[in-house]
Amino acid sequence: MRLADLRSPQLAALVAGGPAVALLPVGAVEPHGPHAPLATDVLISEGMCARAAAAMADVRVLVAPTLPYGVTRYGAAFPGAVGIEESTLHALVVEVCTALLAQGVRGVVIVNNHFEPEHVATLRRAADAVDRVRLLDLTRRANAARLTEEFRAGSCHAGRYETSLVLADAPALVDRERAGALASNRVNMPGEMAAGRTDFVAMGMTDAYCGAPAEATAEEGEATFAALSGMLVETIRELAC
Repeated sequence: MRLADLRSPQLAALVAGGPAVALLPVGAVEPHGPHAPLATDVLISEGMCARAAAAMADVRVLVAPTLPYGVTRYGAAFPGAVGIEESTLHALVVEVCTALLAQGVRGVVIVNNHFEPEHVATLRRAADAVDRVRLLDLTRRANAARLTEEFRAGSCHAGRYETSLVLADAPALVDRERAGALASNRVNMPGEMAAGRTDFVAMGMTDAYCGAPAEATAEEGEATFAALSGMLVETIRELAC
């Protein structure tokens, strides 16, 4: 259920009727190769939230409006990187989560699919700053192990992993002809970051992607969404107790 679609009395009745958990989708506006939309991370977070909310029968789930901007600098060499500072993101997330809790929900889960290290670190700090707020951190080893090989390899920016997810939810936004012509570009992004490289071009991502977008399918995207929403359901249940 989308929070912003409710009328005020509906929200009051909903939180009074039993445990409710709010989801806060977070993403970024940044280049995702020549084939995928700038809002790829946003679309994935929203898709996870919609599926998890639909799967919950015993806990009321409210999907808050998405925070579409994040800390994004690695893609600055390409058109479409529209980022905010860490301090801005931290303040915004803390204040939104605090306001959501004030509405009477049991807890808030931050649902993020933008993995620039400074962005993730900021969300971790924000979640730690407010009681009953959790970040579903897909970069944690236990969570990553439940996802695809490309994701685990750290070579998934606009590759098979992300492109498949967009094909599952918003296929019209993918340039399939362009994606099908892109060569596989295996880049270990965490390794490149550890070596001090902080932009896509320096990492060898000269077209703002890595991985294998030509291999993406909507079927793989749906299977990955099932894994992602399953992890989110588990987190919701932990907060609802």
